[in-house]
Amino acid sequence: MSNVQSLTSEKLDMKVYKIENLSFGYENERIIKELSFEVEKGEILGIIGPNGSGKTTLLRLLSGVLHPWSGRVSFMGKDLRRMRRKEIARRVAVVPQQSFIIFPFTVREIVLMGRAPYLGMFQNEGKRDFEIAEKAMDYTDTLRLAHRHVDELSGGELQRVIIARALAQEPEVMLLDEPTSHLDLKHQMEIFDLIKRLNSEEGMTFVVVLHDLNLAGEYCDRLLLLKEGRAYKMGRPDEVLTAEAIKETYGVNALVTRNPVTSAPHVIPLSPLRGSAVGG
Repeated sequence: MSNVQSLTSEKLDMKVYKIENLSFGYENERIIKELSFEVEKGEILGIIGPNGSGKTTLLRLLSGVLHPWSGRVSFMGKDLRRMRRKEIARRVAVVPQQSFIIFPFTVREIVLMGRAPYLGMFQNEGKRDFEIAEKAMDYTDTLRLAHRHVDELSGGELQRVIIARALAQEPEVMLLDEPTSHLDLKHQMEIFDLIKRLNSEEGMTFVVVLHDLNLAGEYCDRLLLLKEGRAYKMGRPDEVLTAEAIKETYGVNALVTRNPVTSAPHVIPLSPLRGSAVGG
């Protein structure tokens, strides 16, 4: 194989993220424990697990906001700790669980903030920045809200604006922390339909922290199930969302069936009084 072929093959095989023996904690408490896994290019990876299992902490490690105690997080073959914050922000966008916006900025102003990684100090946005922001708003159906102030928006509208801001960064990867936790069913589906559309049409890679196991099973290509900071199981939704795994990690009995329309796994929690776990 020639050098050119070798380099091409290496590039094609490169993982978006490679996490090796990762450990991290706060003060004297270790939250993430010797965790290893990979994120494939163009996939939607869901991170699930009970409260306190380390989901949000792991997402912060992937964003570079936190640095591991030991182990390594590699992004596109580069050690994340050696990358500059501006370089990370151009390639990785983060959508937090809750967004607190104190000042009554307009939607357009919020989305334009996503262009900050491309601007120098005291540099104003140019024509291309406005065009990219407009495209992001159009994609998220927030262009019609461009002149509205964010404190006038509903929860679903605000979440789409925050995703539009992330899109304006032109990222390769988007990290989302429970993006639908405060939304009703209609808006939950709208947000995940948008994620699926960005994934299929733009080839964007997503890592999403989720509490709702049925949304995770329906929309994610693979799932990482955490238990006490370790990887309990990783694989396709039907491999991970089993009655046994749910009982071992969440401590509840569950019936696991199939969605009759999509065939995705469907989890129904059962009262402990109704006997042992059923399903597969």
